[in-house]
Amino acid sequence: MRKKTALITGVTGQDGSYLAEFLLELGYRVVGMVRRTSTINFDRIKHIQDRIDIVQGDLLDQSSLMEIIREHQPDEVYNLAAQSFVPTSFSQPVLTGEFTALGVTRLLEAIRHVKPDTRFYQASSSEMFGKVVEVPQRETTPFHPRSPYGVAKVYGHWITVNYRESYGLFACSGILFNHESPRRGLEFVTHKVTHAAARIKLGLQRELRLGNLDARRDWGYAGDYVRGMWMMLQHDQPDDYVLATGETHSVRELCEVAFGYLGLNWEDYVAIDPKHYRPAEVDLLIGDASKAGRVLGWEPQVNFEQLVRMMVDADLQSLHNNERQV
Repeated sequence: MRKKTALITGVTGQDGSYLAEFLLELGYRVVGMVRRTSTINFDRIKHIQDRIDIVQGDLLDQSSLMEIIREHQPDEVYNLAAQSFVPTSFSQPVLTGEFTALGVTRLLEAIRHVKPDTRFYQASSSEMFGKVVEVPQRETTPFHPRSPYGVAKVYGHWITVNYRESYGLFACSGILFNHESPRRGLEFVTHKVTHAAARIKLGLQRELRLGNLDARRDWGYAGDYVRGMWMMLQHDQPDDYVLATGETHSVRELCEVAFGYLGLNWEDYVAIDPKHYRPAEVDLLIGDASKAGRVLGWEPQVNFEQLVRMMVDADLQSLHNNERQV
């Protein structure tokens, strides 16, 4: 039986690394697309890098995308590459639009012209809901994005729907709520908190400065969510799905769990810093993944406390390893 081939853009990111692992376990041939930069960080995939075909391509460059599709003939394409950090989207809105919005169109065009039977997954985001009009948010909830990132993701979402309806492509969007892991970038608040808690416990740091402690998010585990991406592309019909835990927690609760797990009182170490507030805040996101459960049979396996403790444990281990290497 022929091996299926999957192309993952953003393979060196959190989701890309978990998805690559998952697909390799299923027997896929995995092609990972990376941008040509002076420094490419392979840390998240170094344990599987020799099992992945790494190719150079760029969401800003149509011809590179068409060449990759032509050469590797993927059965499935997972578009996980984006400028994905919300605060950066305010300082670099045009670049965010080029990658996170128009980049989706370039990839869909490449598939349409070169291999239109490819199944396509677009990484949509709960940030598209922004100033929410209903709680919880589901596939039919109107979008009101509150950042250039959220606006760009709305474009990426609707252009995916458009290519599905206009050209008959098997194109799905996964509207994923926040999903974290030990591989999350340190600029994201979950990892910022767990890493600081571990450093404070080890006496390497004295204070953590944060913005809005009342912001609430639906936080899940990235490993659960990449399984949902794959399940969308195995279904008979392409469609859009929310993936979420259905629970919401504040940044304050995040601090309580992370510091409390280490026997620390978070209030002794966390300070509010106005510079960490967004120009337009998203106060509450909570998803309804009942459609994904009903149609795909997907449900999350790791709960909020398990996720935070997993991240704290990984940060402690990493810090201990770094100490030994010094």
